[in-house]
Amino acid sequence: MAAQLWMLRHGEAVPHDSKPDHDRELTPRGRGQSEAAGRALAALGAEFDACYASPKVRAWQTAALACAALNVDPVREDALANGFSRVDALALLDAHEGNVLVVGHEPSFSQVVYDFTGARVDFKKGGVVALEAKRTAGQLLVLLRPKELEAIAAALGAR
Repeated sequence: MAAQLWMLRHGEAVPHDSKPDHDRELTPRGRGQSEAAGRALAALGAEFDACYASPKVRAWQTAALACAALNVDPVREDALANGFSRVDALALLDAHEGNVLVVGHEPSFSQVVYDFTGARVDFKKGGVVALEAKRTAGQLLVLLRPKELEAIAAALGAR
């Protein structure tokens, strides 16, 4: 079975005009989205060999909050800050035996989905996409919006 690439888009952040892009932090809603994503992935039994996150504040905060429920520590990865690509994704996957979670930004994540699968997706802030990633192609496994992640976290977390 090919390795799985899981992508978590950062949660809702403060407005673009409030501070420099790199320094924009999560809003309370964005923190809640990030925590719910981690709890939902854990409740679904997702396991990761590694988590890589953009060094931009909002993505790093998202990774830290989500990873608290996932038994993995995020690592800063500059490639996720701007222009994350299929080649970058393959390099991260090649460094591990199992699944990899990356936390970053649009429009790079949607482009990676397209480059692997040919699918066009509406990747919401705080949303998750999982791909089976192969050198020559890939398969879209799951697309979860923040509201779905919150429902999963609430339903499965209560068990």
